[in-house]
Amino acid sequence: MREDVLKLWPELNWIKDTELREKTAKVWEMALDRSVLSPEDLQRIPFTLLVGPDLKVTFMDHKRSVVHIARDAGEKINAMYHGELTCDMDVLISGAILCDVGKLLEYELDENGNAVQGTYGKYVRHPFSGVSIAEEAGVPPAVCHIIAAHAGEGNMIKRTTEAYVVHHADFMTFLPFKERLKI
Repeated sequence: MREDVLKLWPELNWIKDTELREKTAKVWEMALDRSVLSPEDLQRIPFTLLVGPDLKVTFMDHKRSVVHIARDAGEKINAMYHGELTCDMDVLISGAILCDVGKLLEYELDENGNAVQGTYGKYVRHPFSGVSIAEEAGVPPAVCHIIAAHAGEGNMIKRTTEAYVVHHADFMTFLPFKERLKI
């Protein structure tokens, strides 16, 4: 399973803290073990169920783009705000990699192999299941906060800088598919 996770997530190597990198990978291993989805499914299923079945952007296309955008934004924040606003890059990257890991428990495959929201997902949204797995793997609270706060549920709490960055990287690559003005 570790090899599958490393193939899905070459960005794990961006996390300099070895222990955090290992825990981040472990969360993905645990989620894949508990999911009906395979690594191959993640390379073909649409990244969201809210847009439509013909979406060509896969789960992993979206997830990896969020990580890249978050990293780039974090680097700019660190370079341009004179230390008055900073991003912990390891926490940021780990949180970006993990923010949607709970979807592996939220989704099921229908008889045609299409991703659908499963019974578990109707009761427990992915920020909650993602935090649960991450805590079980020993992921630190600063990263669990990003998982919990990246979606709409995070609008109820104060976010860290890293959580804001992941939230906006996620939504800026989701909302245009769902709500953009088309002229």
